[in-house]
Amino acid sequence: MIGHAILSHGLESGPHATKVSALAAVAEALGWTTERPDFLACDRTQDHGRFGDVDGRIAQLHERARAADGPLVLAGSSMGAFISARVSLDVPCAGLFLLAPPPWLEGCRYALDAAKVPTFIVHGWDDELIPAQGVIDWARPRKDRLLLVNDGHRLSDHVAFCAERFGDFLRSL
Repeated sequence: MIGHAILSHGLESGPHATKVSALAAVAEALGWTTERPDFLACDRTQDHGRFGDVDGRIAQLHERARAADGPLVLAGSSMGAFISARVSLDVPCAGLFLLAPPPWLEGCRYALDAAKVPTFIVHGWDDELIPAQGVIDWARPRKDRLLLVNDGHRLSDHVAFCAERFGDFLRSL
């Protein structure tokens, strides 16, 4: 085992979602162990607002990250990227790989923040939920690696591309 990657799905998606599954396949082919937590119960909680139970998601990922063996990479898509970045502040990790991360969630007490570790971001120029400029502004002071692609929020035209970049990122660590 080279390291361990925890791949967090987006809001109301699931652990077998296309993007996190593609990332897992690449990581495992490189000798990394992976896990994909299921946050659907947190997402479906009605009494926490439109983003579900964000604190519950963070607590669940935090617990899994603390239990990880070896160098840890946190990766996620959208809400999964948001919680991965938040958890990186409390748990030692070797890097962050973020797809379509929201710099803030309206009505949420958290803003996006992350440990100062190697960070790679892929975001769509035409993201209909999270404007690219907000991600650029968030990544700039940290000098994070940011790739903007011709796609929307789901990055559906770039799943293989994102998986390839994840492989490159893991090899670089």
